[in-house]
Amino acid sequence: MEIHGNILLGDLDQGTNEFSLQQVKHFMTQSILSSSQLEKLYNYLQKHQNDAGGQVISLYDSMLVRLSQQEISMLLKDLENIQSHYH
Repeated sequence: MEIHGNILLGDLDQGTNEFSLQQVKHFMTQSILSSSQLEKLYNYLQKHQNDAGGQVISLYDSMLVRLSQQEISMLLKDLENIQSHYH
């Protein structure tokens, strides 16, 4: 199932509960997130969504992508949408 979020783009495999991340903001990437990894990311961002400087995430363990507070809120909604499709 293809997921087009505000920040994320990817495919959800409902059989394995894995999300194949293909794009973050406008940056192309390729990562597989299990439901537990996605939940950990969601919980971390939820705890830090009000940090004044936003957050920085790493793609490929080398490319840093800054997320503003507004983008974190949009990403949290994207993650909630993905989680709602897990079984």
